[in-house]
Amino acid sequence: MISALKYGYDTPESFSRAFTKFHGVSPSRVKSGNVTLKSFSPLAVKLILEGGNTIHYRIERKEAFRLICSRLRAPYHSELTTEQIIRQFWRERTEDGTISSLCRHIPKDDIFKDSIVGASFGRDAADKEFPYAIGAYYKGMPVLDQRLTIEEIPAHTYAVFPCTGKLPEAFMELYGKVYSEFFPASEYQPAGGTDFEVYPSADVSNPEYTCEFWVAVEKK
Repeated sequence: MISALKYGYDTPESFSRAFTKFHGVSPSRVKSGNVTLKSFSPLAVKLILEGGNTIHYRIERKEAFRLICSRLRAPYHSELTTEQIIRQFWRERTEDGTISSLCRHIPKDDIFKDSIVGASFGRDAADKEFPYAIGAYYKGMPVLDQRLTIEEIPAHTYAVFPCTGKLPEAFMELYGKVYSEFFPASEYQPAGGTDFEVYPSADVSNPEYTCEFWVAVEKK
């Protein structure tokens, strides 16, 4: 009776039935010796959490605006990777004075807060060139540099992600997290509009450098 109560049974008979059903022998047979019983280690439950990264962002609604920019005219299927093409484009536009020209067009009420941007345009089936540009918010100042064009950017809602660290490594890490972690878990999805990389200065090798990634989004 003591063993039955110890293991949660009301009577010795109920304990004996359960014991026999599980082990295939009765408790009395066990007491007689030479009987092999089943043995189990204690059950332990382990909880493993993966991910858990905090991705900071804000949501901003922007009405249609214009962008003054230098567009990248690189064909698809280039021998260079996309990252290499873009880095080379920035280097060339810095050396030939294009970025200096763009900076002169930045207005006081710049929506990008006195920054130069990289613009990734949404691509359609007719595009034969890589849809990217280096530009600035445009408010109507006369354009004297014939290398620059004016692009109409439609109204969009943007998810804005801050980025801190040396570029391009920090930006590529953030880009990966936005698409592999943020979008699958959030109420937003990419809207296929123009996305922006917002660069406040050229000090991109500084490990404390800060910039932003603007992604056109819509509710799922």
